[in-house]
Amino acid sequence: MAIRLKTVEQVERMRQAGRIVRLVLDRLGEMIAPGVSTGDLDAEAERLCLAHGATCLFKGVPGRGRAAPFPGAICASINEEVVHGIPSPLRNIRDGDIVSVDFGVRLAGWCGDAAATYIVGQADKEICRLVDVTRQTLGLAISMCNPGKRWSEIARAMQTYVEQEGFSVVTDFVGHGIGVDMHEEPKVPNYVSRELELRDIVLEEGLVLAVEPMVNMGAPAVTIAADGWTVVTKDRLPSAHFEHTVLVTEAEPEILTCREKTLSELRAR
Repeated sequence: MAIRLKTVEQVERMRQAGRIVRLVLDRLGEMIAPGVSTGDLDAEAERLCLAHGATCLFKGVPGRGRAAPFPGAICASINEEVVHGIPSPLRNIRDGDIVSVDFGVRLAGWCGDAAATYIVGQADKEICRLVDVTRQTLGLAISMCNPGKRWSEIARAMQTYVEQEGFSVVTDFVGHGIGVDMHEEPKVPNYVSRELELRDIVLEEGLVLAVEPMVNMGAPAVTIAADGWTVVTKDRLPSAHFEHTVLVTEAEPEILTCREKTLSELRAR
């Protein structure tokens, strides 16, 4: 499938979708605390999404194999869960947890997608460092999203930074193009591979990407839980995940799911 560059009008629609994603994630960040269930977060995300005239992007996505369609508005992944955690009213957040929330919407036919990892209460110092490194990895990648840049350069910078900090990049899941579909071409990995070097992507103005580093405290290997959806680290060590929907422009990259923070503020965190 060919890469679909976006027009000014299409970008504006995606910008509107991105604002809803940001509003919801900001609200969930305020809610996350010991004793709150991931089901509570899910219900609030869906309520806000529908109140703003959008639909939840993940809900009803078909599962692989015998897995049922995804039941939640959000993916809520705790500690060793990397991505695609199923929200539940029976899963309460505890002090010291890290909670990764991934959320997307479709508004008037156009998608927005973002994720963030939240530290709950007093977490271990090394876990806090994992979250900070993952956030910084996203900021590093976005800062390099300029026309003419090869994605392999960005992927190498991300992987190098993560590994220098003593962590590892998940290699089973990657970022992606986004637009009328949640997953569009190109795939944008957070690491360098022989395949990427042979089939590199050169960024162009109008390209919109969902950039989403997933970083493990231990080894990069992951597995799928019995529910058919939740991705967990094989060594059961914690993982963090950050994501933004990003537009490549002739000026600096525009973060379509970042209502208030500028790129420079994101880099500084």
